[in-house]
Amino acid sequence: MLMRQQIIRCTTIEKELALLLKTLSFDNLFVLMDKNTRKFCFPLIELIPEIKLAKKIVIPDGDGSKTITYLLKIWKFLSKKNATRKSILINLGGGMITDIGGFASSTFKRGISFINIPTTLLGAVDAAIGGKTGINANGLKNEIGTFTQAIAVLIDSNFFKTLNNINFLSGFSEMIKHALLDSSEALEEVLCFNINNLDYKKLNSLLFKSILVKEKIVMEDPKEKKNRKALNFGHTFGHAFESLSYKMLKFIPHGYAIAWGMICELYLSFILFGFSEKYLMKIISFVKNHYGEFNFDCSHYRLLHEFMRHDKKNVSGNINFTLLKSVGEIVIDKSIDMKKIDEALDFYKKNY
Repeated sequence: MLMRQQIIRCTTIEKELALLLKTLSFDNLFVLMDKNTRKFCFPLIELIPEIKLAKKIVIPDGDGSKTITYLLKIWKFLSKKNATRKSILINLGGGMITDIGGFASSTFKRGISFINIPTTLLGAVDAAIGGKTGINANGLKNEIGTFTQAIAVLIDSNFFKTLNNINFLSGFSEMIKHALLDSSEALEEVLCFNINNLDYKKLNSLLFKSILVKEKIVMEDPKEKKNRKALNFGHTFGHAFESLSYKMLKFIPHGYAIAWGMICELYLSFILFGFSEKYLMKIISFVKNHYGEFNFDCSHYRLLHEFMRHDKKNVSGNINFTLLKSVGEIVIDKSIDMKKIDEALDFYKKNY
């Protein structure tokens, strides 16, 4: 079993990070961020003495930077600035930064330590937790990566006050997913949260409940051999939608793709395992009201099939899904044929 990751619930990021750094031994400290987090988030930690001396790496924002091109730039910077196995890299940013920064750390000199400071809700609830790192390649999401835990994850919901509605919703869909994996009570609590009038104290409470759901699953299965596949719910369709959006040059946020993917996979859960029609319709209504529609038609089905075939959960050419018998009752590695997949896509289109 994996050792528990140190997840630090912050009230003042500058104070908690300064205390953490004083407990660690390192020769050089590096901070990786994108242009947005350099401007809006880095000022919250830049006065810490160790951060003043740290070497800064800044890359363009957006998922288009999660590529081998920018990975090479990070490696070269670390090498040029004399990073060693005793160095630490702080990843300050959303999921793109924690993914590529974690991968760069896990592979540079066969591994240096890193700290994740997620600055988006999606990063906090998903990418920064659980030890998955990676980059996009060959037109596919997270095609290359490792399982490597950060030595600590510092979460401060004050960062989320700078998020626009799109970025907030992108993270919130993962909270819905975790609630679906947990219990009806958790799902009701998340769906009743007032997105139009954010209560950050309440959000902080919901966020840590959501993180604990993921952490428990990861602790039991750190390398996704079995039960951790539960966390892929919504992602087989979701990643295919995301990849299609890249192909169409109409990029959609990750969390939006997952929200739409959950509708398709809840439909499969409904027809195959009798998942609650009440909750199916409730989530369709929530997603329609807050996430809008992904515009595709039947001419895109074949391409969506191809993207699904590249999903990392697949075995022997079968397209495998994580589905639900009920809220909190999970079925992993369910192979679905193309007819049913198309039926789920048709259902999505019909309900929009």
